Amino acid sequence: MTSSVMLVREHESGGVQELPLAPKKNGKRGPSRARPGRFTPGVLLLPALLVLAVVIGWPLIQLFVMSFQEFGRAQVFGAPAPFIGFDNYTRVLGDPQFWAVLARSVLFCLANVIAAMVIGTLVALLMNRVNRFFKVLVSVGLLLAWAMPALTATIVWGWMFDTQYGVVNYLLEAVSGQDYTNHSWLIDPFSFFVVATIIVTWGAVPFVAFTIFAGLTQVPEEVLEASQLDGAGAWQRFRLIVFPYLRSIFVVVIILQVIWDLRVFTQIFALQGIGGIKEETSTLGVYIYQTSLGQGDYGTGGAIAVIMVILMVAISVLYVRRSLKEEEQ
Repeated sequence: MTSSVMLVREHESGGVQELPLAPKKNGKRGPSRARPGRFTPGVLLLPALLVLAVVIGWPLIQLFVMSFQEFGRAQVFGAPAPFIGFDNYTRVLGDPQFWAVLARSVLFCLANVIAAMVIGTLVALLMNRVNRFFKVLVSVGLLLAWAMPALTATIVWGWMFDTQYGVVNYLLEAVSGQDYTNHSWLIDPFSFFVVATIIVTWGAVPFVAFTIFAGLTQVPEEVLEASQLDGAGAWQRFRLIVFPYLRSIFVVVIILQVIWDLRVFTQIFALQGIGGIKEETSTLGVYIYQTSLGQGDYGTGGAIAVIMVILMVAISVLYVRRSLKEEEQ
């Protein structure tokens, strides 16, 4: 018998026959055949990748190139755009107004994220405790708030905080007894951002509430009941049992909220049109718009946008890494 490996196969006649396999080369088998369907996922993803490259990739490249050019209104109408290197970035990073806008945007983002996460989590816990009727009622209310366009919601809230006819001034005057006649909420930067935080948080709470509520349905009831029998209070059950189960969900939701709130544009821009002071209330999104379209300096606006993209990418890396860790578990 040769040194080749033998295969035993059943004959049609009922007998057996030993068939030699291909002899090993250098103690190893020959190259294995490609698995069927090996390239199918890549082929299926190719159309989506092409669409992303055209819709997102090409404009991003154009933005990056523009940030290194002197690009004004003349260039919009066909004039050549001179390459000026890092002058736009130097101008932006050396401008105190940019740093003021960046700090304002970060503080505004943190306030919105904290408010949305706290209120959304409380609403989710409430939905997990009430009966079916109230659960459906709360869900419908959240969906209506979530479905309302940001511009429409801002206009409605702007009417509520109106100086002369706003219901907020009327209620405060009726409850406190103080005079709120013709009190302007948007003229002062602090109260402007209080109103903006209310609007942005109102629109963000439904997403947080629904996501956390979906996670709460996966927390084992027997564990909660056992902890309650052991004397654990509501806060202890949430801190020691519920939150560890939902930690990954909280991390993902917080990262998404930070990304969305850093690039808020519609609410701030609309409130400025109603009565806010642009120089003292602009955030990054509005500041890019004012620099590019307002002043006609598209090169500088592009540099600010690239810096904002870098911030978004840095935050998105945390989200991607967290998602990959969840897939590995």
